[in-house]
Amino acid sequence: MSHRALYCYDHVNRPFAEVSEAVLANPRYVFRHATGATHAHDAALHVDLAGIELGTEAVIDVTGVERCRESTTLTLAWQAVRHPHLFPELHATLVIAAVAPQETRLEVRGTYEPPLGRVGEVLDAVAGHRVAEAVVDRFVHEIAGWLREELAS
Repeated sequence: MSHRALYCYDHVNRPFAEVSEAVLANPRYVFRHATGATHAHDAALHVDLAGIELGTEAVIDVTGVERCRESTTLTLAWQAVRHPHLFPELHATLVIAAVAPQETRLEVRGTYEPPLGRVGEVLDAVAGHRVAEAVVDRFVHEIAGWLREELAS
């Protein structure tokens, strides 16, 4: 099995310390509210494919936090709640980094292994990787958008 890499990012027009503290106060709360997940789960992961909305809810474990002067890194692992054998488990870092006094970058760098063995590898090569990348990209954009709104008020 081969691990596939993902990288997505967005920006929040707020100071790094403010964004970092908001996420660190309760990461699961941020993920849940940013993605519109039900109260029982940590995130709603979804993607629009040719006008069809596909998705699943996931549990996200924050397995580590590293804080530096101008960056905060959360180590994440997420897995689908329903039918986890059909979805890849993602291992990633969410990096919150100062870019400028009023700008913070959110980036997710991660890897996953396609589910379903050899069949999953073929499906991943055809379209699965693009779907996984779109899901993570949307996740990052939803978090950034939610933080922009919440921290502006």
